[in-house]
Amino acid sequence: MNLVSLALRVGEPLLPLGRHLPFVLQRELMERAVAKVFAEPLADGSFNLLEGRWLRLEISDLQLAWCLTYDGVRLRIEERASGDVCIRGRWREFLLLASRQEDPDTLFFRRRLVIEGDTDLGLGVKNLLDGLDPDQLPPRLWLLLRRMGEEVRQASA
Repeated sequence: MNLVSLALRVGEPLLPLGRHLPFVLQRELMERAVAKVFAEPLADGSFNLLEGRWLRLEISDLQLAWCLTYDGVRLRIEERASGDVCIRGRWREFLLLASRQEDPDTLFFRRRLVIEGDTDLGLGVKNLLDGLDPDQLPPRLWLLLRRMGEEVRQASA
């Protein structure tokens, strides 16, 4: 068993425990992570489509959700906000999307990821994420995402 398989096997039962972390801690960790991971797209205005708008991300099988907006400087995360659009799915589908192991259109067409609300905004966010260059991610993070996504894709095949 390789290290990625082991991480997924050990991590999967622990993931649902994330919903028990205080939201203040979730927000702090996530805001720092997205600021670092999306530094270049934030600087070039790629996230302007979220300015004054709210995106709700729900990971249904983990019972986790966050609301994101762009305030003109950074991505902000709140526990609750009047969401303009919601993208919902299981954690494995989000991992497949992030690791580019599954085409985003396929995930949405097969309703493995669902967009509700302002579908134009949802499609804009989907296209934004799909258009991000993985080379802008820290190399170790991209390698880990890709390998975990490959593992999940093979396990579900």
